[in-house]
Amino acid sequence: MTAKKNTYWIVIIAALGYFVDLYDLILYNVVKVPSLAAIGITGEAYDHYEITLFNWQMSGMLTGGLLWGILGDKKGRISVLFGSIIMYSLANIANGMVVNINQYVICRFIAGVGLAGELGAGITLVSETMQKEKRGIGSMIIVSFGALGAVTAGIVAKYFQWQNAYFIGGGMGLALLALRAGAFESGMYKNVSANKQVKRGNFFLLFKTRERAFLYLNSIIIGIPIWFMIGVLINLSAKFVEVPGFTAKQMGQDGVIYGYLGLSAGDVVSGLLSQWLKSRKKVIYMYLIASLGLMIYYLFTLEMSSLQFRISCFLLGLSTGYWALFVQVASENFGTNIRSTVTNTVPNFVRGCVVPITLSFAALSKSFGNHQAALVVGSVCIVMAITSLTCMKETFSKDLDFHEID
Repeated sequence: MTAKKNTYWIVIIAALGYFVDLYDLILYNVVKVPSLAAIGITGEAYDHYEITLFNWQMSGMLTGGLLWGILGDKKGRISVLFGSIIMYSLANIANGMVVNINQYVICRFIAGVGLAGELGAGITLVSETMQKEKRGIGSMIIVSFGALGAVTAGIVAKYFQWQNAYFIGGGMGLALLALRAGAFESGMYKNVSANKQVKRGNFFLLFKTRERAFLYLNSIIIGIPIWFMIGVLINLSAKFVEVPGFTAKQMGQDGVIYGYLGLSAGDVVSGLLSQWLKSRKKVIYMYLIASLGLMIYYLFTLEMSSLQFRISCFLLGLSTGYWALFVQVASENFGTNIRSTVTNTVPNFVRGCVVPITLSFAALSKSFGNHQAALVVGSVCIVMAITSLTCMKETFSKDLDFHEID
């Protein structure tokens, strides 16, 4: 296989992998009502376990981000593509057979660990194999196509029993393994791994210097508003908006479908804008400002028609469609010897931030109500992201053939 064809193949399998990844990641949120009811979790118990299970899944992703990131630098990017998909595919098949809450918790945590490896490994491979002026397009394709996996999860949940929805996700993951047999390791990684003097996959290398530590922290913070919008405004939409004729289950499913359609479209637009402007930072600034405006509109429109609700969720998703750029920036800021560690941990630490975000929202809502609590938490997330982005340098077309010195 020629180098050019190999690059195309990497983009294709990474996009398919992220499609299955997001299907499984979002599936819990669209089947949580019937699945929890099936094992006897209703009423006040449901209110508790709804967020608890989601937080266990996100905690698994925090753990997995570190695990797969280090493994990707020590053993190669391809090993992560294979190992992570096996883990979350088997976990989701098991999830379709749970009969009590403890089994559900274990399955969501293990699935979260497995789900953490897909995006980082794919973006890292693309960053190291595509031309530096065009690698943003590869990341755009991966994330925009992958976002449709979440849309598919919402559609499948409408027409299949929750057990079968989990089985479908696990089956798609296992089927994808066959396609990955033709993937090749990146040349940059091969060169670094051949140099025995270079330490690879050392997480603590990120904190050897103050400058590197702040760069890593800022890389995480700029993505936090994305998961506030998804984890709070869209996933918990029934707490903010009343839609006549819609149940909480319908709102959750439609919110995910239209939110992720917007995110997919937003990633295409942000990727193309980045190529046109030759800048990652300018585009992310635009999206953060748009997120702030749309959040305010959404929170102060207390009742919507079904059409208004779907359009609002689409626009919220559209405003968070800088996910590909945010992960790309993280990948481009660090050397080949810790690039996988960074590219896997940064998006998963952002996903893990859903835990303190939802806990902060829940705590504030007791005193100030759902709308005011969401406004405060969301505004803090966006202001922090803008501040962190201001402290970072532009990475468009940056040469990535370098390594970090211990």
